[in-house]
Amino acid sequence: MLNITLPDGSQRQFPGPVTVAEVAASIGAGLAKAALAGKIGDKVVDTSYQITQDSPLAIITAKDADGLEVIRHSSAHLLAYAVKTLFPEAQVTIGPVVENGFYYDFSYKRPFTPEDLAAIEKKMSELANKDEPIVRRVLPRDEAVAYFKGLGENYKAELIASIPSNEDVSLYREGAFEDLCRGPHVPSTGKLKHFKLMKVAGAYWRGDHRNEMLQRIYGTAWTSKDELQQYLTRLEEAEKRDHRKLGRELDLFHMDEHAPGLVFWHPKGWTLWQQVEQYMRGVYRQNGYQEVKGPQILEKTLWEKTGHWDKYRDNMFITESEKRDYALKPMNCPGHILIFKQGIKSYRDLPLRYGEFGQCHRNEPSGGLHGIMRVRGFTQDDGHVFCTEDQILPECDTFTQVLKQVYADFGFTHILYKVSTRPAARIGSDELWDKAEQALMDSLRHSGCEFVISEGDGAFYGPKIEYTLKDAIGREWQCGTIQVDFNLSERLDAEYVAEDGSRKRPVILHRAIVGSLERFIGILIEEHAGALPTWLAPVQVAVLNITDDQADYCREVVARLQQALPQQPLRVITDLRNEKITYKIREHSMQKLPFILVAGDKERAAGTVAVRARGNKDLGVMSVDAFIELITQAVATKQ
Repeated sequence: MLNITLPDGSQRQFPGPVTVAEVAASIGAGLAKAALAGKIGDKVVDTSYQITQDSPLAIITAKDADGLEVIRHSSAHLLAYAVKTLFPEAQVTIGPVVENGFYYDFSYKRPFTPEDLAAIEKKMSELANKDEPIVRRVLPRDEAVAYFKGLGENYKAELIASIPSNEDVSLYREGAFEDLCRGPHVPSTGKLKHFKLMKVAGAYWRGDHRNEMLQRIYGTAWTSKDELQQYLTRLEEAEKRDHRKLGRELDLFHMDEHAPGLVFWHPKGWTLWQQVEQYMRGVYRQNGYQEVKGPQILEKTLWEKTGHWDKYRDNMFITESEKRDYALKPMNCPGHILIFKQGIKSYRDLPLRYGEFGQCHRNEPSGGLHGIMRVRGFTQDDGHVFCTEDQILPECDTFTQVLKQVYADFGFTHILYKVSTRPAARIGSDELWDKAEQALMDSLRHSGCEFVISEGDGAFYGPKIEYTLKDAIGREWQCGTIQVDFNLSERLDAEYVAEDGSRKRPVILHRAIVGSLERFIGILIEEHAGALPTWLAPVQVAVLNITDDQADYCREVVARLQQALPQQPLRVITDLRNEKITYKIREHSMQKLPFILVAGDKERAAGTVAVRARGNKDLGVMSVDAFIELITQAVATKQ
């Protein structure tokens, strides 16, 4: 008898080998109909997979994460099937699952058009409605190469030829289309119902720019109509919030081909930058950080000592002077250690906290650049804490609590926490790793933070916490981190005098809250859809006149507003143009200003202003003093 153990611990017995589909049918007709695949241990298999020995088995349905993966994988094949049906001369290459969907690369004599995409999606639906079985077979490698060459599928033949000759390969057929694949797949095309093709992009064959440029069709697939629609709605919302689009519309910054991956900040964008930087500078001061500034260019031998020259050189910008090699710094850590090493440090000096708004450069591939989110030159709110082993816990504890407050001030309250623990290849004793990992976890527990553990994902030099923001439309952005480092103080010979007079290496905590300021500002723009909170807005108030008769009065209002908060003057502009007031209001509303003040003859005579808040909210007429109180409260409470 064959014993199958189900997830609830119950067992089913069969007289001999049995397929996943047969096990599902023995449990119930509903499960048999819903079954997409099976999971034996960690391996996901087709429902046609034959189990020949006692095994644990979970039936995978659309409710499972693995089920969605199988749906997307099968949808990629359905896409290729549709393309081959409509465009028989197209050659298929590869089609993997990606985040939120799938893609497939094709070689075809002309570019696919939007009309082609619509036709392909329609054909996919027609093929899915046929509910054709998806059947697996196995061929020896050389036989599979000959088979695909006979079909004129040269790319597939090349892929299979790269597999060792003594291996078999699996193929999946649905109707008239057969494709190379490891699987698994849904039992039939009828399981694929909720998909949409998104776009066409270029992609080099096998990722090599020396090869042919193929056409990559992207699609998305979900388990229900509602999930698909929710995703498409999120995409529409994300497009409206795109920081690159808003950066142009709000005149914040631009990118230029003369400096790829670098940002040109316009006056309003730089004002926003300064608000973020000055806020973080205040966080430094309030939490015992001494601000430092290191050089941009450091000599090769330093990067060799840290290990970056061997492991990171391709991502560094290199220069030469007087026959010596230098690199623009990709991170600030080595510079901070060199500052720490100046003069003798005692245990009484620890913890010693350095902070820097350090500008770094990394030679990112051009294909990976993305507005101000992924750049080649960026500034970090970088900090390093030099401490003893016993100080790891209190420092991490304080850091997490500070980070939560910072994120809340910027409008983020949903934070995900992950602790990455020791990898197999690491330095430092197990005792030290135990202490560091426990300190990180205890710091999160003390702060009331639920967290997940990512086993083995720590750096070779120490464990870390990663802090991920979830924004208004559900996207996740990993920003903050604190990393425990047992390595760099040894490599760069940093030490302090311990209480017993001996020399010891400090533990270094690498920490950042917002990370790259460029990226964080991009996140802020998208989080608030360009309508930044009053305290951050580059222009907080616009004062508008109706006719020239109120021009002087508007200037007086601006002067009073700018004097209201002498420590941090309000950012106010006037618009005294000879234009209709409705035109001026609409123009400034499109710039997403928090407040627009309008003055006509009545307001001038009464010493008042008509106040409009963002979102076309009419707050009525109020005195200038009342408005000052209103906006002062908004700034003070980070609204």
